[in-house]
Amino acid sequence: MTYPLEPDSAEVRRLVDGALARLLPHLESLPRQPAADVEGAEEVAATLVEPLPEGPAPYEELLDLVFERAAPKSFNTAGPGYLAYIPGGGLVHSAVAELIANGLNRYVGVWQAAPALAQLETNVVRWFADLVGYDHAARGFLTSGGSLANFSAVVAARRERLPANFLGGTLYASDQVHHSLQKAAMLAGFPPENVRAIPCDERFRLPLAPLRAAIAADRAAGFSPFLVVGSAGTVNTGAVDDLRSLADLAAAERLWLHVDAAYGGFFLFTARGRAAMAGIERADSVTLDPHKGLFLPYGTGCLVARDGGALERAHALHAAYLPPRPPGEDWWDFSALSPELSRPFRGLAVWLPMKLLGAGAFRAALDEKLDLAAWAAREVAAIPDARVVAPPQLSLLAFRHELPGEDRATRDARNREWLARINARRRVYLTGTELPDGYALRICVLSFRTHRDRMEAAVEDLRAALADVTS
Repeated sequence: MTYPLEPDSAEVRRLVDGALARLLPHLESLPRQPAADVEGAEEVAATLVEPLPEGPAPYEELLDLVFERAAPKSFNTAGPGYLAYIPGGGLVHSAVAELIANGLNRYVGVWQAAPALAQLETNVVRWFADLVGYDHAARGFLTSGGSLANFSAVVAARRERLPANFLGGTLYASDQVHHSLQKAAMLAGFPPENVRAIPCDERFRLPLAPLRAAIAADRAAGFSPFLVVGSAGTVNTGAVDDLRSLADLAAAERLWLHVDAAYGGFFLFTARGRAAMAGIERADSVTLDPHKGLFLPYGTGCLVARDGGALERAHALHAAYLPPRPPGEDWWDFSALSPELSRPFRGLAVWLPMKLLGAGAFRAALDEKLDLAAWAAREVAAIPDARVVAPPQLSLLAFRHELPGEDRATRDARNREWLARINARRRVYLTGTELPDGYALRICVLSFRTHRDRMEAAVEDLRAALADVTS
């Protein structure tokens, strides 16, 4: 009798070798691939609708489908020309770690199930807590991304700062905060109108005076202010809020301070990043996304909390079928700190590249991105009638073309056309956004594969596309 779910060593090698035979040329060709190609993608997707297969299909045909039909019709998020949204690089070292982790298939949600492997993941979280500036009382966990990290931060803040009947609680952030904060509040049970979006200042940051006024007005109206969220790198403009002043305000008002540093947090490896985010160590909790600033594949986020006990008080439940809690203060059950019981072994995808490469390699790459964004801002500012409306506070800038006396609708339409013509050249892919004073284009430099040559190509395409639009 054969057991197809139990392949022998030769079959496993065939599967891995076949995948590598496709993956290696793909990775080598990334700089030559279009920065984005979704033309006809809907039609391709429609051809892939299929019923549940009853029997096996040839492996080579399946690899053809993935590499030749499905993957090309997408944003090339792993390529050097992807300067849109917040890029995620996809380190191959992490892909190898995922192969090992999934092949081992060990469970690390509770410490007793795999103590040594759980310790490797705990090491990763400790590294991140140290990077933020927390002491040994901090704890945290790896999750799928910033959205779930922000959700757990809201839940922890609710548990620590509000009574059981929490519906009068109010949350505060700038109108530039990531929308996952509003979603986290909604999932945590708060009415949408309890999230106070404070209009940003001229640097797209959370302003202190209107924030204080909103808190005072809510207290006078019988609400219970409990949480303020600072941003360390917004998606629209890369803005970093004044975290020191927010920490002072939160302490004075007895509010939980959470910092969404999903985009910007790992710039703490650099001197410029630490200066920009001074005060982050005073936050009660911080969201970080290794799949952004550490260039890992998508699906790796993190929440760290200054008082690890707050995470446990918000998330821990026990059941008779679970093993006992780990002995001592230094070992954690991740299931007691987070929403997940069933979870993958995420830690190896961070631990392996950090150990193989060392923090210095990541620091150098992040410093390069800061340099490239500053260079790009200078080059954009030199384009006639182009204005950098949001100079880079980290590695993101926003800009537009504007003419004296024109109305906003005309200006916005021209800038949208400029973006479309840049992207049509397919060497770089940019995105735009709506700011309080109108539409703007964005460049976000955050791929380990993006270097000066690609940024020079980006500026060439900006100039050429604008000439087409304005001629």
